[in-house]
Amino acid sequence: MVLFTHPAVRAASAAATLLGAIVLASPVFAASGEVLAQASSQQAMASAASESAGSASTVETRIRELHKKLHITTAQKPQWDSLAQVMRDNAKAMTDLQKERAADAQSMSAVDVVKSYASVVQAHEDGMKKFIPPFEALYNTMSDTQKKTADSLFRNRERAGAGKQTAANK
Repeated sequence: MVLFTHPAVRAASAAATLLGAIVLASPVFAASGEVLAQASSQQAMASAASESAGSASTVETRIRELHKKLHITTAQKPQWDSLAQVMRDNAKAMTDLQKERAADAQSMSAVDVVKSYASVVQAHEDGMKKFIPPFEALYNTMSDTQKKTADSLFRNRERAGAGKQTAANK
């Protein structure tokens, strides 16, 4: 059994479990069976693949936004560059995984789909573990004002994720 301790991972896992339970329990699923499940799975994976095509520009946009909002200084450039590279590497790993999942969508069994979701969760966890050290190194070089901004940005991002989770549960 895997224990999910990060709130975002727990929320994603709960949402995936809830969505699966809703789909499996719905009368539409029972009536149209495998066709609906296949179409839904293929559509979701195709959507993920198309989104991943833009993820390189998305991560670059996020990097630029954070740089601007955090007012990164010249002295902080080495720490920032290290963090930005981890963000790029993590985005590439997720994009590659999404492309792999989309390519295999036609032949995946239900068990394969669940395993692929587990791979996504694991890749996200691995990415966060890689993100923390360079982020902490950068954070430790920040002024009090920069730290307050970073604290606010990351708290608001967590609240936004929790808000999406709450809306999904309604």
